[in-house]
Amino acid sequence: MDSQTFNFLAFIFFLFFIIAALRIRKKSDVIPNIPPGPWKLPIIGNIPNLVTSTPHRKLRDLANKYGPLMHLQLGQVSTIVVSSAEYAKEVMNTHDIIFASRPPVLAAKIISYDCTNIGFAPYGNYWRQLRKICTLELLSTKRVNSFRPIREEEFTNLVKRIMSSKEGSVNLTEEVLSSIYGIVSQSAFGGTKRGDQEKFICLVQQATAVAGGFDAGDLFPSWEWLQLDIFGGGSETSAHTIDWAMSEMIRDPRVMEKAQAEVRELFNRIGKVDETLINELKYLKSVVKETLRLHPPAPLLLPRECGEACEINGYHIPYKTKVIVNAWAIGRDPNYWSDPEKFYPERFIDSSIDYKGNNFEFIPFGAGRRTCPGSTLGLLNVELGLAYLLYHFDWKLPSGIKGQDLDMSEVFGVTVRRKKDLQLVPIVFSPLLET
Repeated sequence: MDSQTFNFLAFIFFLFFIIAALRIRKKSDVIPNIPPGPWKLPIIGNIPNLVTSTPHRKLRDLANKYGPLMHLQLGQVSTIVVSSAEYAKEVMNTHDIIFASRPPVLAAKIISYDCTNIGFAPYGNYWRQLRKICTLELLSTKRVNSFRPIREEEFTNLVKRIMSSKEGSVNLTEEVLSSIYGIVSQSAFGGTKRGDQEKFICLVQQATAVAGGFDAGDLFPSWEWLQLDIFGGGSETSAHTIDWAMSEMIRDPRVMEKAQAEVRELFNRIGKVDETLINELKYLKSVVKETLRLHPPAPLLLPRECGEACEINGYHIPYKTKVIVNAWAIGRDPNYWSDPEKFYPERFIDSSIDYKGNNFEFIPFGAGRRTCPGSTLGLLNVELGLAYLLYHFDWKLPSGIKGQDLDMSEVFGVTVRRKKDLQLVPIVFSPLLET
C-alpha cells in the first residue's frame, strides 16, 4: 500500500471517528441527568473498562469511584450498573414491573431457542405461564419432596466413591458436580446413563463458558427445553456453592469443626444423614448463607431491561436501558456488612436475613418477579450435600498446602466457579451403614 492510499484511508477513518463521536455527544446531550460513569470512547464506549476475566470485581471498583448507580455505554447499549442495596430495591421492588423484562442477548437467542426459556423470556403472558408451571408444578414443595429418594441415592453414591478412592486426595469439584447433575437429571428425565451424563456435563460447561454469564438453556432438541433450563441452572449453581463452602471451611478449621460437630451430634442418634432433620442444622445453614454472600452463583444476576423511561433518585433511566445488578459487590459492601471480606457464618445466627428477596443487601438469587424459581431445590441440594460430606469425613489439604495458601481464583461464566478444582484428602469418620 503506497503512502497516498494509506493517508486517504487514515483520513476516512478519522472522519468516521469524528462523526461517530459527534453523534454520540449529540445523543447524550438530550438525555437528562443520567447516572455518572467513566469517560466513554467514541463508538466502543466503556467496553475497554470491562476487558477483564472477573467483570463483577471490575464493576465494583468502578462503582467505588463513580457511585452505586453508574452509567456505562457498552458499544451501542446504554447500561446501568447497580451496586448498593438501596438502588437494588429501587430496581427489583419499587420499579419491579418496569425492570421485569430481559434485554435481547445473542448468546441467549442461540442457546435457548430465541430466548424462550424462563431465564431469558421477555416479561409478558408467555413468561408468566412459564413461571406458574415452575412454581406450581415442577418446583412445588410436594414435587421437590418426592425426589428425596433420588437425593439420598446420589449422595450415598458420592460417599461410596470417595471412600473407595485409591488416591490420596479426591477431586471434590468433579465428584460433587457429578452427584448434583445425577440428582437433577433423574428428577427431570427419570434417569440417564453415567456416560451420557458425563458428556452432557462437558457440553454444558463449554456452553456456559461461551455464553459468558448467560443461562445454558437448551442444548439438545430431543430433550424438553423447560426441564433443561432447570437442569443447567440448578446443577451448576448448587455444585459450585458446595465447592465454595468446602473451600472456605478448609481454610478456616474453626468453622469446619463447628459445622461437623453440629452435623454429627444430630445424625449420630440414627447413624446416618436424614433429610427430614436438615432444618435443625442452624449453623450449617449459616455456613451456606455466608458462602452465598461471598460467592453468589451468578454475581451479576441476569440482566434486566427498562420497559419504560423512569427516574431513580433523581436520575433519568431511558427506555430500553440494560440494567445489571452486582449482587457480588452488594454482598461485600462494608455499609451493610462488618468485616465483609471475612468468612464468618456467625453473622447469620439469629438473623432475620434470608434469600427470599426481602433483604436487598443479600440477593444471591435476585428479587422481585425475576427471582430464581429453583432456589428452594438448589438450597436443599447444597445443605444435604454438605451434611453428607461433613458427617462421613474429616478433610484436610494435600501435603504441603496450608489453608490460607489455597488458590481461591475464579472463572466467570453462567456461574462463578473455582479456577482450579478443589483437591482434598478425605479421612473416613463414619462409614455407611449396611442396608
